[in-house]
Amino acid sequence: MEGQVLQCPLPDHPVKQLLFDSRQLLIAEGSLFFAFRGLRQNGHHYINELYQQGIRHFIVSERIDRSPYPEANFLHVEQPQSALQALARWHRQQLELPVIGITGSNGKTIVKEWLYQLLQEEYNVVRSPRSYNSQLGVPLSVWLINDSYNLGLFEAGISRVGEMERLAPIIDCQIGLFTNIGAAHSEGFDSMEEKIQEKLGLFEKAETIVYCQDHQAIDQAIRARFDKRLFCWSRSGPADLEIIRVEEQGRRARIEGRFEGKNRTLQIPFADEASIENAIHCWAILLLLGIPQDRIEQRMQGLQAVAMRLELKAGINQSTLINDSYNSDLSSLEVALHFAGRQPAKGRSLILSDILESGISQSQLYQKVAQLLEQAQINRLFGIGRHIPQIRQYLSSDIELQLFPDTAHFLDQLAQIPFEQELILLKGARPFAFERIAMRLEAQAHSTVLEINFSALVHNLRVYSQLLKRPTKLMVMVKASGYGSGSIELARQLEAQAVDYLAVAYTDEGVELRQAGIRLPILVLNPEAAGFDALFRYQLEPEIYSLSQLKEFLYYLPPNQRAAVHIKLDTGMHRLGFEAQQLPQLIPTLQNQPQLEVRSIFSHLVASDAPEHDVFTHQQFQQFQQLYEQLAAGLGYRPLAHILNSAGIARFPQYQLDMVRLGIGLYGIGGSNKLKMPLQYVHRLKASISQIKEVAAAESIGYNRRGRADRPLRIATVSIGYADGLLRTAGNGRYSLLVAGKQAPIVGDVCMDMCMIDITEVPEARAGDEVIVFGEEQPVEALARCLNSIPYEVFTGISGRVKRIYFQE
Repeated sequence: MEGQVLQCPLPDHPVKQLLFDSRQLLIAEGSLFFAFRGLRQNGHHYINELYQQGIRHFIVSERIDRSPYPEANFLHVEQPQSALQALARWHRQQLELPVIGITGSNGKTIVKEWLYQLLQEEYNVVRSPRSYNSQLGVPLSVWLINDSYNLGLFEAGISRVGEMERLAPIIDCQIGLFTNIGAAHSEGFDSMEEKIQEKLGLFEKAETIVYCQDHQAIDQAIRARFDKRLFCWSRSGPADLEIIRVEEQGRRARIEGRFEGKNRTLQIPFADEASIENAIHCWAILLLLGIPQDRIEQRMQGLQAVAMRLELKAGINQSTLINDSYNSDLSSLEVALHFAGRQPAKGRSLILSDILESGISQSQLYQKVAQLLEQAQINRLFGIGRHIPQIRQYLSSDIELQLFPDTAHFLDQLAQIPFEQELILLKGARPFAFERIAMRLEAQAHSTVLEINFSALVHNLRVYSQLLKRPTKLMVMVKASGYGSGSIELARQLEAQAVDYLAVAYTDEGVELRQAGIRLPILVLNPEAAGFDALFRYQLEPEIYSLSQLKEFLYYLPPNQRAAVHIKLDTGMHRLGFEAQQLPQLIPTLQNQPQLEVRSIFSHLVASDAPEHDVFTHQQFQQFQQLYEQLAAGLGYRPLAHILNSAGIARFPQYQLDMVRLGIGLYGIGGSNKLKMPLQYVHRLKASISQIKEVAAAESIGYNRRGRADRPLRIATVSIGYADGLLRTAGNGRYSLLVAGKQAPIVGDVCMDMCMIDITEVPEARAGDEVIVFGEEQPVEALARCLNSIPYEVFTGISGRVKRIYFQE
């Protein structure tokens, strides 16, 4: 890593942690901060804050006044991200251990986690935390390697040409695994062939490549490019591992194969096609490593589902619960504490099991854990297991400690533990079955759930941010409870992503955000006189759309108090806003009110997503420009100007002006072909099967006997009804829910609290199974069309009794 050393007073101070997000700081000592410049954030702006917190090592690319930082080390480089990768590459070269490098379109993280489960007895394994497979995630993962490990599992994902060339020497794998190829992240490549070739760059120095030769394009590319050992498996022809048959046995699968002339079988506790393919990849790796078949069979039966997300949900007694109850290792604990640190709370409790695999001694492990908890401002620790009591000698006296030998003893005492208005982080290894604790700590028992994927939301935010020209600002709409998502949780996430403005419909929505600690500027789109006092007290900024409203606002404005307002112009919506003929009255009124600052002037496009109305859209913009110039001239200054909504951002980049407003696009709806990357769905509404009945032909189902069995049917009752937001219009076969990936039409009328679906063609379905109403597998637009509505109405119509779960991949 080359660069100019600007200041280095502490040459012997070791670097232990790599950091590029100031919000993820847990332990300052030994941390090295890389000051990245992103679309909406600049790491250089946080140097002072981090220095005050104890950081002394910085990688920068901008000129820094070093006088305020007498004890800091600065290294100036052209690209901090390249410096991070170079440092990780150097670190990898210092440590000799076999590494399995995993790439492909799907299944990378599952295969990596399953291999970790399957190989723990033979190896001390270091692996990528969660799905850390990007240009930043890979170097951070490789930095975890130390002398105690003897096998590495690292995944690499790419989205454009040239990226694997940078990741391959960082991972430096001896065994390469190519899972499969598909359409995911294809927008950065000219063809599927180019995408395959780019991914194969991970294996340039590998000794052996493992893959399924049934993927013809992958097979041809590998054989044409490499002259090295190949370990292939196939369902259709001769291979190192030949799959003879796969049989579904309820929710399990039996896989029979042939290896080295012998027939072998194994069972896995999953029956879906993706899990079967992932399991066979793992089987091939284990055979390649020489693991005996009897051990493979035994361990495969115990494979456990991989939870790749942190869930944020309402907890008991107005607490917030973060559920990460399926992972317990040091790196995932750090990730969970980072996530918890972003959530405001009066107090923080951690329920932690023994950490079973760490690669370091127990004393080193719990000393490190104690440091992390102190930095994360954990107030109470509930330790569960035989080993975790060792933390007592390292734990700060400020952290209350309670210890339990196992989960059962903790549950016995749970009623006596006061959890109230605090954040509770649940972090446990699988053998401790922390899901039982999660069930007791959740606030609601209703099994209908709206999942909100923060990772997808941030992805969509970046997609739109990439379209913005600097220094265009970004306002995000969080009205109507964040389009049904929950405005507070959404606003916290957006504030962490450094958006410039939030917008709500009514004053009480803005007050709720302020009371939750949101500090961003907030525009109130439809303020009412009854809420003017709250506007002033909570520093909210109203939309002003008429002279009568402006006069009323001025009447309530306290003497000598300044107020920011936003002027709405009507350029064709004919809903709210000043029209051209009203400006001669508006301008002198504003001129005579020095207390007022017009923060922005804006209008709303009528049909920005409809190409057939583009002529009208252009006329709207031209009218807006004329009115803006007239108003700005009268004010004597130029407020922010904005007119673009989600569709407008993508379709009319020439009209970005000073700011744009992002609404439904944030949730993955209405993506234009002008977007550089596809949007991701943020919402997933799901319920569960309460009961299953066999209904004879000619029998009726539901109210008023509207559902009729024209043949023997298998009917499932599902825990969602019109009181939850699934309207009656969806009944009587007009809409289908997804069960085990298959369509199951609604039979009869939708009831208030439940509905009935036909699962005759889903024989594997059982009571308690998950049912998808909409999500990535079944887009919300399909339900909206069925209801003769739009996604906005579907989202905002989801009842408050439906439990919201927020998660981050």
